[in-house]
Amino acid sequence: MASELSFVEYVADQVEADCEVTFKKMFGEYGLWGGGKFFGLICDDQLFIKPTEAGRAYIGKVVEAPPYPGAKPSLLIGDRIEDSKWLSELVRVTLAELPEPKPRKRKKKS
Repeated sequence: MASELSFVEYVADQVEADCEVTFKKMFGEYGLWGGGKFFGLICDDQLFIKPTEAGRAYIGKVVEAPPYPGAKPSLLIGDRIEDSKWLSELVRVTLAELPEPKPRKRKKKS
């Protein structure tokens, strides 16, 4: 079951503006970025955040699950999505621990 755009927009709107959350449709689901860093997925109307030590420490009792069959487990965020301040802080601590994105290689013109 593909995620509803309205759910994706709701999740993005829950995160405070300083996190600069954007989303993009990927393979029928959605990827989430903050400040240019890929930090999560929305699959089947569920939010999955990349696992980091800071994210695990912040959450406390973590639930991990793969966002799709064959994927590595991610942090599954349940009803805490409705807590904007909590979710925003989780995104902040996760983004702080993720590496900067690698520059894209430009294709050479012939």
